Amino acid sequence: MRNFEPTKPFDLLIIGGGINGAGIARDAAGRGLSVLLVEQHDLASHTSSASTKLIHGGLRYLEYYEFRLVREALMERERLLNIAPHIIWPLEFVLPHAKDQRPMRMIRAGLFLYDHLARRKRLPASRTVRFDQHPAGRMLQPQFHRGFTYSDCWVEDSRLVVLNAMDAVARGVEIRTHTRLISAQPQGQSWCAVIETSGGERETVSAYALINAAGPWVGDVLSAKLGRTNLKTVRLVKGSHIIVPRLYEGDFAFLLQNPDKRIVFAIPYEHEFTLIGTTDIPYDGDPAGVTISETETNYLCESVSRYFRKPVAPGDVVRSYAGVRPLYDDHAENASAVTRDYVLDVQGGKAEPALLSVFGGKITTYRKLAEHVLEKLLPVMGRDVGTPWTAAAPLPGGDMPGALFDDYLKQFSTRYQFLPAPLAYRLVRAYGTRAETIIGTANCLADLGEDFGGGLTEAEVNYLVTHERASTAEDVLWRRSKLALHVSKDTVCKLEAYLAGAFVK
Repeated sequence: MRNFEPTKPFDLLIIGGGINGAGIARDAAGRGLSVLLVEQHDLASHTSSASTKLIHGGLRYLEYYEFRLVREALMERERLLNIAPHIIWPLEFVLPHAKDQRPMRMIRAGLFLYDHLARRKRLPASRTVRFDQHPAGRMLQPQFHRGFTYSDCWVEDSRLVVLNAMDAVARGVEIRTHTRLISAQPQGQSWCAVIETSGGERETVSAYALINAAGPWVGDVLSAKLGRTNLKTVRLVKGSHIIVPRLYEGDFAFLLQNPDKRIVFAIPYEHEFTLIGTTDIPYDGDPAGVTISETETNYLCESVSRYFRKPVAPGDVVRSYAGVRPLYDDHAENASAVTRDYVLDVQGGKAEPALLSVFGGKITTYRKLAEHVLEKLLPVMGRDVGTPWTAAAPLPGGDMPGALFDDYLKQFSTRYQFLPAPLAYRLVRAYGTRAETIIGTANCLADLGEDFGGGLTEAEVNYLVTHERASTAEDVLWRRSKLALHVSKDTVCKLEAYLAGAFVK
């Protein structure tokens, strides 16, 4: 990691370690800028790990005429699939239709646009299906005879953040997690900022520009930390999800239309489960303390039970999570209709240092958002914008020949034949080519050290601590993986004890 002189300002100080902050840091570092990123908790602690985990154009956004956003997202879908084929993969969606829903011709027209707004290379086009000829028909109630299929992509959302952060660090970015911004003031041509660790240690740093990518806290940073007012605001919308035991066989997902015109997804999740979400509820509480409500749980269960032969009840829920989406406030009456587009606000740049705040956005367009941030900010700073470079540069572990996951998995499994097939698959799915770093010189399972449970070995944990900034069991079992769904409390206890010892050393 590149070291900076204490008295020399960074080019950029980024507030927020979610997908936007990490993506901006990576892009900026690749253009030769010095960057400090601070995150008050762990990477991807909040909104960026509480999504529906889709890289998608946003089919339903067409209904609100957001054609530019959908086209940009569809273009990004292809790019991200190529630069991170280990954590992003195609997923077929089944859209059942009933007579009391949006007309068939309207959906068909929307899917035609979805297929053609941007060039597709790897994903199949949409099609009309009969459920007596499609395996989805076995799960659906008998009144559903016809529907559609289309394709989007799945993403391991929190890992996408971590991989961007890893690449940023490799390019010289200094990232400090568990560190928050206390205040920042212009001082000549740079910002003088006070930051504080979770342990209470304070430090003063300076930067020529400040990027407010704090997500749900973007307004708080502006008002409480910077003493600024801004006409642009975010609208906080809570989205909640439930996880239940697997409802059906098959690798396809469902998009289900509700009577209130909202849609809910049912998605295969972690082999043994089904992920159901999401809701859209206005929210005005602390984003760090957001939880699903009983009403939301009932809503999601009823949404799925309206379609599936096998009903879902709240008692089936094995895990739930909720996140707060920091949407740009376009004053739409319905929370579901609030734009998912992003707005970038730039202040300063002449008499005072530049400040850029990010309002809104979605995980699919994070990379393009980062490009737009630098295109707007660098000229204000009097800097050369440089050449955009992230569209074709693989994220860590994504440098598989031809971006072909299955081919690389075969090579990896052949090379490390001592690994059980499920473990080999999980390692390559999570780490791509970096799985080789975890295995190292091991010639048998015992060489990987203690197995904490679920195939989580000492070698993997050491990798996560060393390379991915994991420091707690929750970091490892939830944000760097979803192994918490598959292991016992004993694993958690053993892992916590090991991590405590590792940090003492």
